[in-house]
Amino acid sequence: MTETGEAAVGSKIAIIGTGYVGLTTGACLAHLGHTVVCADVVQAKVDSLSKGEVPILEAGLDELVAEGIAAGRLSFVMGAKNAVTEAEFVYLCLPTPQGADGAADLSYIQSAAAEIGPHVLADAVVINKSTVPVGSVGEVEKALGRPDVHVVSNPEFLREGTAVQDFLHPDRVVIGGRDEGAAKRVGDLYAKLEAPTLVTDPASAETIKYASNAFLATKISFVNAIAAVCEAVGADVADVVEGMGFDTRIGSAFLNPGPGWGGSCFPKDSHALVRIAENAGYTFGLLRAVVAVNEEQFGRVANKVSRLAGGSLEGKTVAVWGVTFKALTDDLRDSPALNIIARLREQGATIRAYDPSDQDPSDARLAGIELVADPLEAATGADVLAVLTEWPEFAEVDLGRLAEVIGAKNVVDARNLLDRDDLKARGFTYEGIGRS
Repeated sequence: MTETGEAAVGSKIAIIGTGYVGLTTGACLAHLGHTVVCADVVQAKVDSLSKGEVPILEAGLDELVAEGIAAGRLSFVMGAKNAVTEAEFVYLCLPTPQGADGAADLSYIQSAAAEIGPHVLADAVVINKSTVPVGSVGEVEKALGRPDVHVVSNPEFLREGTAVQDFLHPDRVVIGGRDEGAAKRVGDLYAKLEAPTLVTDPASAETIKYASNAFLATKISFVNAIAAVCEAVGADVADVVEGMGFDTRIGSAFLNPGPGWGGSCFPKDSHALVRIAENAGYTFGLLRAVVAVNEEQFGRVANKVSRLAGGSLEGKTVAVWGVTFKALTDDLRDSPALNIIARLREQGATIRAYDPSDQDPSDARLAGIELVADPLEAATGADVLAVLTEWPEFAEVDLGRLAEVIGAKNVVDARNLLDRDDLKARGFTYEGIGRS
C-alpha cells in the first residue's frame, strides 16, 4: 500500500475510447477538476457527445458529461493523436475482445499506441485502463516506441449500472508501473477520492483485475450450483445463502442465484485468464469448471420453462421480462437472457419480451424476439412467463392483473424477484432458482 500526495488538480488528460470505461473515466476525472479530452474514431459519436448526448444508459453519467462540458473541462475530438498533444496523462480505454482461442485481442490498444507515439509529450504517462493480458504494459511500450514516455497499468473496477458511483467511491485504486514516480503521479490523480491505493508491478496489477472478476464469477457459479443442490434436497437457497452470509469469511455479496453470469467482462475475462494461465504452463481447471457451470445454468433455466410448458415448447408463447444482461443498463453483450431465449427458440417457442431499457428492435441480437411496450402486454396469452433480468419494476407488477391476462399460470422466476407466495395463492405454478 502506498500513500499518494495532493491531488494533481488541473492535470491535462487524454482519454482514448469513449465506451463505458472511457466515457465514465473522462467524465469523472473532469468532475475531479482535471481537463479532459476524449477521442473516438466515429465522427457522429464525437458530435453527439460534444452536445452532451450520452449514448449509453448509465446512472449519473449524463449529468457529469453535461457538467464537464459546461465547465470547459471535458471535450471530445476525432482521432487519438488529436487528443494527446498537450496531455500529461493518456488513458487507453479500448476494447479487448475475446479471440477465437479465448485470448484477449490487443490490436485496438496496439494500434492506438502506435498512432499516438509520435505525438505524446516527453515524460507523459500512458495508462492501460482496459482489461489487458499480463505483459501488456510491455506491448504498449513497444507500440509507442517512446523510451521517454512511461506506461503503467491502472485497471478499472466499474460495474455497469453503477459505474459513476464505483469510480467516485472506489474500494481501491490499483496502479502497476516499473517507474515508481510515474505510478505515484497517476495515484495523485485520484487523491480526492481518499481510496486505498496499491502501487505494484505491472504484472501484478494486470492479474488483480482478472483475478477479481474470476473470483466473482466463481461465487455466482458456486451459488447457482448450490441452488441446484437445494432443489434436489428440498432446501431453500434464500435461507441457505442468508446463513452463509453471516460468516464474515464468506459474506453475502455475489451469492444471489440467477440465470447465470454474462455481460462485457466476466465471460471475456474468465476465458482470457484460462488462456493466460495455459500460456504460462498452468491448467486452470477450477476456472474452467466455473465457466462450465455457468453454461449449465443457462440450460437449467431453459429446461424449467420447457417443463412448465408441458415438456414441449413447439407452438408455445413464452413471455420474457428482461433482455439485458443485468438491470439498470441497456447492454446486451453476453446477456444470459439472450442465451436462454436462443435455447427456447430452438425448441420452437415464440418469444414476446419487455425490457425497461430502450432497445432497438432492429438490433440483430434481438432477431426473432417480439419487443412490446410493457410487462403485462408481454404476458398476455403466454404459456409461460420467464423473468430473466432483475429490473426492480418487475417486482412491482400487479400480480392480480398478471393472473387475468396470462394464458397459462406458469412462471419461471430466474431472479427470485417475484412474490412466490402471492403467485401460488393466485393459482400459479412457480419455479424459482433453488427455492423449495
